[in-house]
Amino acid sequence: MSKKEFDVVVIGGGPGGYVAAIRAAQLGFKTACAESNPYADPKGEPRLGGTCLNVGCIPSKALLHTSHLFEEAGHAFADQGIKVGKPSIDVPTMIGRKAKVVDQLTGGIKGLFKKNKVTMLPGHGSFVAKSAGGWTLKVGDEEVEAKQVIVATGSTARHLDGIPVDNTLICDNIGALDIDAVPKKLGLIGSGVIGLEMGSVWRRLGAEVTILEAMDSFLAAADQDVAKEAQKVFTKQGLNIKLGVKVGKVTPAKNKKSVTVEYEDKDGQQKESFDRLIVSVGRVPNTAGLNAEAVGLKIDARGFVEVDDHCKTNLDGVWAVGDVVRGPMLAHKAMEEAVMVAELMAGQSGHCNFDTVPWVIYTSPEIAWVGKTEQQLKADGVKYRAGKIPFLANGRALGMGDTTGFVKMLACAETDRILGVHIIGANASELIAEAVVTMEFHGAAEDLARICHAHPTLSEAVHEAALAVDKRPLHF
Repeated sequence: MSKKEFDVVVIGGGPGGYVAAIRAAQLGFKTACAESNPYADPKGEPRLGGTCLNVGCIPSKALLHTSHLFEEAGHAFADQGIKVGKPSIDVPTMIGRKAKVVDQLTGGIKGLFKKNKVTMLPGHGSFVAKSAGGWTLKVGDEEVEAKQVIVATGSTARHLDGIPVDNTLICDNIGALDIDAVPKKLGLIGSGVIGLEMGSVWRRLGAEVTILEAMDSFLAAADQDVAKEAQKVFTKQGLNIKLGVKVGKVTPAKNKKSVTVEYEDKDGQQKESFDRLIVSVGRVPNTAGLNAEAVGLKIDARGFVEVDDHCKTNLDGVWAVGDVVRGPMLAHKAMEEAVMVAELMAGQSGHCNFDTVPWVIYTSPEIAWVGKTEQQLKADGVKYRAGKIPFLANGRALGMGDTTGFVKMLACAETDRILGVHIIGANASELIAEAVVTMEFHGAAEDLARICHAHPTLSEAVHEAALAVDKRPLHF
């Protein structure tokens, strides 16, 4: 039987993979996408969407939204004159709604594949050998031929030695999304995005949450003004954030209903029991099953596929995108790389500017930034000017009853070009897009300052921050 032949085969159906497949098909390539992970599919069939849609970005935002409404009903409604009584939470219904959102979006990708004539290949994809026409791959039990290959196998949660993750009592990002009841005490190892978001969900619903962070600083990747404000706000909300923690022995109870964590912090040796423990200490690339050594695909010491700035590997006709390559492990970064690669394969000018990839943490307040932090500019010796406007000075924020946070803009002292924008506050995830667009087109703070913003809106704080760079804000 002859092998199936394709112009492009994408290995992995996550944000990088499915977007690469769709864009390649749009550009006229005969395209297939291999995916093997069923996630929580009731029939055990492979599900598209990767970590993001199945057990990451999308389900976590569904839970964050529900828990935010619950907290609003219990605390903020009364300030608005709305009387609803004490709310209660039906956790199974919340989890069920989350699952419906996931099902709708993952099913939608199948529809997009059909619309764009992308062939779905169910099964694990790996390299077999170089062939006359390109590459021979094994997908499930069959072999296929591809002129070009895009590796988009994503990442998986990093686990720690001696901590047995079972996704029931001790969870990674997968189990954290399916906790079936509000724990009385929840422990989290790691204060990154997953830790803060999941900690916020269960804290809002009534859990006593303790975050154990190994680093001495909080949110080290963020601008330190933002990090300091976030730590203050989250602590006030009830998150118990412990920094400089060295976690030792982790012991599940014999009845599997609690787990004891021994750790050392600034106060010495500690021992604490939790009803649930979430391990959120980063992610590692999925490259082990690619059979890379058979074809000489270069994998670095940390497990990442080695690529250049255009996501080309060391092999002709083989590309790699997303979490499996260098750079931030962000779904939107993977999508941008995917489009770039497909367009480069078609001879177009594919583009992905890693300096304008935004970061977002969907806590309340939200945190979002793009570009350089103030500490990075100081370390690099770059002369800059800063404009900072609190949401307390914004009419829309006052009307919403949510004035936490600020917008901070950093611009080159000589050219006025925007170098970084950092936001902590309501809808920061949406507000950051204006900064991304301006920076992508090499815009200056003055450019934003000259743009008319609707009133009253939260985006006026971005406008005011641009004015503040030149020390001429109008409303603060």
